[in-house]
Amino acid sequence: MTLFISIIGILLLIGISWVMSNDKKNINYKAIIIMFGVQLFTAWFMLNTSIGKTVLQKIVAFFNQILSFGHEGIAFVFGDLSAKGYFFINVLMMIIFISAILSILTYTRILPLAIKYIGGAVAKITGLPKIESFVAVNSMVFGDTTAILSVKSQLHKLNPNRLFVVVTSSLVAVSCSILGAYMQMIPPEYVLVALPINVFSGLILSSIVCPVTTEQDEEIDVKDMIQEKSLFEAIGNGALDGGKVALIVGAMVITYIGLLAMGNYIFTNTVGISFTEVLGYVFAPIAYLMGVPIDELLRTGSVMGTKVAANEFVAMLDFQKMIPELSHKTVEIVSAFLVSFANFSSIGIILGTVQAINGEKASQLAKVGLKVLLVATMGSVLTGTIVGLFIY
Repeated sequence: MTLFISIIGILLLIGISWVMSNDKKNINYKAIIIMFGVQLFTAWFMLNTSIGKTVLQKIVAFFNQILSFGHEGIAFVFGDLSAKGYFFINVLMMIIFISAILSILTYTRILPLAIKYIGGAVAKITGLPKIESFVAVNSMVFGDTTAILSVKSQLHKLNPNRLFVVVTSSLVAVSCSILGAYMQMIPPEYVLVALPINVFSGLILSSIVCPVTTEQDEEIDVKDMIQEKSLFEAIGNGALDGGKVALIVGAMVITYIGLLAMGNYIFTNTVGISFTEVLGYVFAPIAYLMGVPIDELLRTGSVMGTKVAANEFVAMLDFQKMIPELSHKTVEIVSAFLVSFANFSSIGIILGTVQAINGEKASQLAKVGLKVLLVATMGSVLTGTIVGLFIY
């Protein structure tokens, strides 16, 4: 029964996207079917086959080893405080180390070339333009703003539909620089499963809502991604950029947790129900269609609503406390849903990034900002639902 409901949920997501489409005649149905097939295969392989589970365990072990190196640096700076589980020290400081690692891999051209050719393979498989495929894959590694900056020389060529797909697909993904932080808050294997599925969730739904063609496709120049002139400059800039991200995330978490506490106080004293409980009721039907058991809908819905209204870190902090009391299926579905940048604060960040590159494109994007957030959130729902299909 749960499987049947989840299938209905997926069909509803596709149906809603089709109704929202501004160019139904040019929807690339072949690309949609192929990308959906890739998603199903990826989820099945990683979650339901012995080989896939082994590969996933190896990847998790590899990431845990990398995180252990970062903890050495954190322990040296913070001493005994690093063993007490403080969010700022254990989670946010790891962003600095991972950011430096990514910067090294970028300077040595390992990541730019990998992203270019993986994005090219996605474009060939699906028939989507290279720019859109490149940004979707790039977002999985560097996050939304960096992915958009990497194609800034091509941004002025994108029509409104292509801009919509680029921005929406980037919001559904997350940055590897904060992947280590996620993996310390929710089960790491579900974070890794969500990453590749997210790439296609964003492309599937956004390319239905705003269809694109390959008639005006462009080539990708990886040099646009490499700014540093030496390895040590790359390490330094990577660490400094990671520090900025850590401070931004910390500031956002402080702000939104405070605002949620204030919202809960106001709602409880005026209408007799907290703001997070209201979010639970709003998102409970969505959680139900994703495959979450009925007795866990309200708690799950409040976490999902918090993620959209605030950000994924605030939601993960709440969800982390619930995990021991929730079913295995719910933990996997919600974990996969949470691994994305689809929230209100990210829309503002994206608009600021595009504004810095091209004011005209920023004006076009501002007109569809809420639509972008809606479709990106639907992408996160699609990822969580697909993961849930393979949990019994």
